[in-house]
Amino acid sequence: MKKSTIVLGCLGIAILVLLVLGGMIGGSYNSMVSLSQGVDSQWAQVQNVYQRRADLIPNLVNTVAGAANFEKSTLTAVTDARASVGQVKIDPSKAPTDPAQLAAFQKAQDGLSSALSRLLVVSENYPTLKATANFRDLQAQLEGTENRITVERQNFNAAVQSYDTAIKQFPGVLVAGMFGFQPKPYFEAQAGAETAPKVNFNFGSTAPASTAP
Repeated sequence: MKKSTIVLGCLGIAILVLLVLGGMIGGSYNSMVSLSQGVDSQWAQVQNVYQRRADLIPNLVNTVAGAANFEKSTLTAVTDARASVGQVKIDPSKAPTDPAQLAAFQKAQDGLSSALSRLLVVSENYPTLKATANFRDLQAQLEGTENRITVERQNFNAAVQSYDTAIKQFPGVLVAGMFGFQPKPYFEAQAGAETAPKVNFNFGSTAPASTAP
């Protein structure tokens, strides 16, 4: 066999290997980009439902404030908690990669949930307030929003799991290192959140209401 033939054969094998590796790298890269965009898209959905809740609060507070002798400290707690949420700045179109940043966001949102829960518990002591159509409508909207928050957070965690798995498996782990794909953090479940949280709107009951995204 001529030396030139051997050289050509080795060159052909090298080119074939490079093509295969290039295809693997390109496929993994494109998959990671798609999964990362999926996480960002789901993050935007999370932001949308939290914003909807925030938008409901001023009207809710104004309605409750009209009730005679309503506990002012409860209203102040809700207003302050809403303001705290606004102080946590995260790009609504791009999911965070810093676990501490997401933890701060979740802490602020959970604080608002707790304040709203206390407000709804206190409102049970004001039959006239509960009888108003505007208050009942706001409660119904808040209930739907809280349930939607739970769903979107679960969907976000599922998208993050798919992405994080992809960048840790072979050959994705190599591609992730080459192109700087970083793991993304999850929402953490609150203690006692084994079941989907709901706001209690049983107007004939004095049982405490609870919310937990």
